[in-house]
Amino acid sequence: MAIEKHINFFELQKACEKPGCPLCRIVSDRANRYIDNTLFEHITNRGFRALYRAAGGFCSFHSRHLVSFRDGLAVAILSRDILEDRITAFDRKSFWKPKGRCPVCVERENIEQEYLDFLAGSGGNSGEEQELRVFFTASDGLCAPHYNGLLFTLKGGKRSVPVWIRNFQEQKFIKLKTRLDQFIEFSAYGRQAEFAQLSEKDQIVWKEAAACLNENIE
Repeated sequence: MAIEKHINFFELQKACEKPGCPLCRIVSDRANRYIDNTLFEHITNRGFRALYRAAGGFCSFHSRHLVSFRDGLAVAILSRDILEDRITAFDRKSFWKPKGRCPVCVERENIEQEYLDFLAGSGGNSGEEQELRVFFTASDGLCAPHYNGLLFTLKGGKRSVPVWIRNFQEQKFIKLKTRLDQFIEFSAYGRQAEFAQLSEKDQIVWKEAAACLNENIE
């Protein structure tokens, strides 16, 4: 089935114009917007408040983002719920632990799944799919964790990944390994002259490898 030019197409196109894994960028940007929208729009939503309270609030990583948002009253209301539960547990001398998951982490997984499904369905030959291939293959491609997610669903099932994506991604990883081998070899004592001949990008390829192997969750 041919893909359509909807928000996923244009958001992916925009992310591919910037360095790094485009899906990492999309997920981080949308997760931050989710936190912002939650504080402004869902603070009076009883359903959300219950989920938030059951999870014990956001996870440690996403809780650190709260201080950068503008709605102090919303943060205070949410924090008050969690603190009340903690005080109750302390009074009962019982170990407190959350009964749910961080809402932002759940939202991140939903966003990832949405875009991985979108990419998995881009194996046709329509004009839109050809256009997607052009801008995606001009990007840095997916990081290793997100490519792994593209190959396998969250439940561990195999996906049918378009051949053009598989070829592009796996050649990227092979070339990165070759560059790492060269960096390691020329970093040996006595090979400073050869190391100096490496391009500026290849002299810091280790940074590229670190980013490739770890999903960016900012």
